Amino acid sequence: MGALLVYDVTRHSTFENVERWLRELRDHTDPNIVVMLIGNKSDLRHLVAVSTEDGKSFAERESLYFMETSALEATNVDNAFAEVLTQIHRIVSKKAMETGDEAAAVPSKGEKIDVSKDVSAMKRVGCCSS
Repeated sequence: MGALLVYDVTRHSTFENVERWLRELRDHTDPNIVVMLIGNKSDLRHLVAVSTEDGKSFAERESLYFMETSALEATNVDNAFAEVLTQIHRIVSKKAMETGDEAAAVPSKGEKIDVSKDVSAMKRVGCCSS
């Protein structure tokens, strides 16, 4: 229901691949998928090869959400996931209301959603392990 397309702001070749990755994503997923374009390594401002404006421009052209992050400094990482989850919830809620089946698709207000089982593999490896 959601995807983060991540490129390295210090390596333009990764940004050049984003268009292909997005095409593959759109070819093989639901048309309503929430996609956020992420420019990672924003902490390395002195090495930037892809400007923020280039990332924003591509995201706007392709109707994607956009954010720059630094996994090293944990800048905007949580915000990126939270925004994608918020948009997914908005879409699911809208679909549930349209079909009249709110209870089946949307957690009740204030209900805690435990995602720890879903991310346990990532926690073991870590996002940036070498």
